[in-house]
Amino acid sequence: MRPDQVWVSDITYIHLARGDVYLAVLMDLFTRSIRGWYLSRSLAQALTLNALAHALQAGCPEMHHSDQGVQYASPKYIQVLQTHHVQISMAEVGEATQNAHAERLMRTIKEEEVNLSEYRDYYDARRRIGTFLDEVYQHKRIHSALGYLTPVEYEQQWRARAKESNSTVV
Repeated sequence: MRPDQVWVSDITYIHLARGDVYLAVLMDLFTRSIRGWYLSRSLAQALTLNALAHALQAGCPEMHHSDQGVQYASPKYIQVLQTHHVQISMAEVGEATQNAHAERLMRTIKEEEVNLSEYRDYYDARRRIGTFLDEVYQHKRIHSALGYLTPVEYEQQWRARAKESNSTVV
């Protein structure tokens, strides 16, 4: 495998003092790096479209995997993926284990950030969850599956090795 070969995605809800908010996240399966995320007050289509748009600013996967939620199966979402020539993969209905990496990511976010925090409001949640995803998860949280490196370290090392092996090919 390699970076940007497969992205996995999922949505979770987060309880606030006054209602719930919803988090959509896209993760690179190989590096465990967060490619995009978005926090919204509703489950409307903009939730996943904004997360995807953010992710596509930095790169593009060969394959996008998700569950069959209406946000991922919508014509608009599928059209964006097709426009970028991304192969679409979806778990079978009711088979959460087929999206296990994304489910595990959401559990990590909840265990290591959400469940330890009391957000004042939507803006506080967005700021603090964003800090966790963009700074802590990416740059400080090590993963046993990555040889106890952070996602950023793992991807940097992989790219350096790939560049080195390409330069040695005659």
